[in-house]
Amino acid sequence: MWTRFVVAAVIASAAVLPGPPLGPSSATSALPTGPDGFAAVNSLGQNGTTGGAAGATVTATTTTQFLDYIARPEPLVVQVRGTITLPTGTTDGMHNVASDKTIIGLGSDARLVGGGLNIGLPVNDKITAPPPNAVHNVIIRNLSLSAATDDLINVQMFSHHIWIDHNDFSNGDDGAVDIKRGSDFITVSWNRFHDHDKTLLLGHDDDNGVQDIGRLRVTYHHNYFDGSDQRNPRVRFGEPVHVYNNYYRDNSYGVAVAMNAGVVLEGNYFFSVNNPGRVDFSGDLGRMVARDNVLVDCNHEIETRGSVVEPRTYYPYTLHRATEVPTVVPNGAGVGRI
Repeated sequence: MWTRFVVAAVIASAAVLPGPPLGPSSATSALPTGPDGFAAVNSLGQNGTTGGAAGATVTATTTTQFLDYIARPEPLVVQVRGTITLPTGTTDGMHNVASDKTIIGLGSDARLVGGGLNIGLPVNDKITAPPPNAVHNVIIRNLSLSAATDDLINVQMFSHHIWIDHNDFSNGDDGAVDIKRGSDFITVSWNRFHDHDKTLLLGHDDDNGVQDIGRLRVTYHHNYFDGSDQRNPRVRFGEPVHVYNNYYRDNSYGVAVAMNAGVVLEGNYFFSVNNPGRVDFSGDLGRMVARDNVLVDCNHEIETRGSVVEPRTYYPYTLHRATEVPTVVPNGAGVGRI
């Protein structure tokens, strides 16, 4: 195995479908107060992602309160105070979140431990288009989630308009944030992932194209992959999947793209990552455009292939320079920063 030291940005050789020019970098841009990326796109009858803003604000300090509030049908802002233990029971620790919810930790010590959150209807392979009762409009912010017996967060069955922002994820038994089965218009931003193996799964199976093709549009930006081993993310079918301004440190691989998924990988910083980006992974080849990434002490270059729909077709965004990412992201990602 050989080590390559790269200090210059890596410019993609693959093509991007035409879009507006990039905006200027801003090292001092404020942290978001509302959703951006795909979670902010108006689609599927939903005007961006507002969570429970239209409803009352409640505070959960016990498991019973928390599980009651997140399952209610009306809009709610559910504030979490202290540590809440989610039981396993017959659900393997996964607990359903209803539509129109904001779940937000108070301070820097709000925690969910022992179980995970499920955003989505029960699995049904016969449903091949978004049903009218698909779970939608959910925000999860400023929480530490750890020690789940399954996923820390699972998004499934055509759930849409989800914003997962400024959380800390660790020590889950399976995925940290898994997104699958036709889910769409989702942003995962400013989170820290550490002490975890299978981090981000986007599209769960090579045979699930009927639900996933034309969906799984997700933005991953300003996340800190702090030694999280793999799937950062691992992508099937979705296009475009936008991965920008993330900080990768000491991972076996960064982004893997398969089953003709299309990823735009830009402005990221990879330090000590064996495979920063792969299109030849398992299953059919994926497509990836890479631009303006920095690789340091990485064993392989980023693999690129084909063209990908430009994310600016859907939403505007402003990049930090990749060289700023190792400072900006650790200083801003995780809990206690909003």
